[in-house]
Amino acid sequence: MFMNAIKILLTLCLWQSAALIPTASQVTLAERLGFKPTDRILIINGDDVGMCHTANLATIEAMERGLMKSGTIMVPCPWFSEIAEYARRHPQSDFGVHLCHTSEWKYYRWGPVAAPDKVRGLMDSDGCLWRSVEEVYAHATPEEALEEGRAQIRKALAADIDVTHLDSHMGTLQLDPRFMESYFKLALEFDLPVRMASQETLVKFSQPHLRERFATNGIVFPDYFVYEELKEEKNGVRAFWADVLKSLKPGVTELYIHAGKPTDELKAITGSWATRSEEFETFTNDPEIRRIIAEPKIILIGYRPLRDLQRKGKK
Repeated sequence: MFMNAIKILLTLCLWQSAALIPTASQVTLAERLGFKPTDRILIINGDDVGMCHTANLATIEAMERGLMKSGTIMVPCPWFSEIAEYARRHPQSDFGVHLCHTSEWKYYRWGPVAAPDKVRGLMDSDGCLWRSVEEVYAHATPEEALEEGRAQIRKALAADIDVTHLDSHMGTLQLDPRFMESYFKLALEFDLPVRMASQETLVKFSQPHLRERFATNGIVFPDYFVYEELKEEKNGVRAFWADVLKSLKPGVTELYIHAGKPTDELKAITGSWATRSEEFETFTNDPEIRRIIAEPKIILIGYRPLRDLQRKGKK
């Protein structure tokens, strides 16, 4: 009887001790990265890197002089080689792959990286990727999207780019559950963190358990993502982003911009050249934006710390 009582007492003590140990779900991403749970941590990511020469120039300047801490490269695009060379010469730079399954511009277009016979459904009659996400969903399969995504990541790695994360151009792999499965598989296969919509957004899209599924499989992603708010940017680029920065929550937030300069090249490619140029100026040269980030302090990071955390966890 006495020994049984001792065993019961020891068991109760172990249960109580376990209750005091925080689980992985209780430890915030900020704390796992070495910050305080009250810290506001921000990833300013540049999308469409490699899309054209102007985008490359603006991205490099925004990284070297401005506030951008990471960028994602469109591997199928004609100016990929230029940014790949920069990444090789600057191994400390933080570049992911902007998984590209569309080619949306009127005159300036590109085709797939994978062998055409393996991704026929991703190609239009011109041999280019479809212009819209809807056309991708209508003609291609998730398996073809996976094949093309895999080819793009492999090409980036073969170019000696130290790939830090994944996201999806125009959201092709994130707006349909079938294609999200390809996104999930690529993150697992290459052991990379991903861009992920905030929980509030996923609830609206009837995918409330998506973040949990990725996290359960060891994939790391920011706490928040500035997405639904973007419709307000039309009212003024600088003012919009100033408001976003002032309202950041504790934890890790990602916002993305498309850095560009008002060159003839960019004007010929896209009607959004003015917004891209304003975003570049806002996050590269604007002193008010720098002040907002500095007081009170917003901590700027890239995706590499998230990747290192993810891979450390796997080991």
